[in-house]
Amino acid sequence: MPNQSVRLDHVFQALGDSTRRAVLERLSGGPAPVSELAQPFKMALPSFMQHLKVLEGRGLVRSRKTGRVRTYQLAPQPLQAAERWMATQRTSWERRLDQLDNYLKELKDKKP
Repeated sequence: MPNQSVRLDHVFQALGDSTRRAVLERLSGGPAPVSELAQPFKMALPSFMQHLKVLEGRGLVRSRKTGRVRTYQLAPQPLQAAERWMATQRTSWERRLDQLDNYLKELKDKKP
């Protein structure tokens, strides 16, 4: 369990940046070369490459180099683990809110 927690921490840390989320969103449509991924962002290529390095280091993307072109693709497994964690949390909070709702209804019904 501790290793899973560390992995989730890394995934959420990577998702904490809007540039990286935008890259993942773009890659959900299919693989893309670095030049295409970097095009919408107003930053120097070395700065953009740091974002790709974080995503790859966290296992969220994979890259392949063919000739002089490096292409990235989405690696969905870590995102699926984060999604499972969020679904568990959502279920827990929905159950708690249902309990609160029932309690408030009981209080309302007890009023004279």
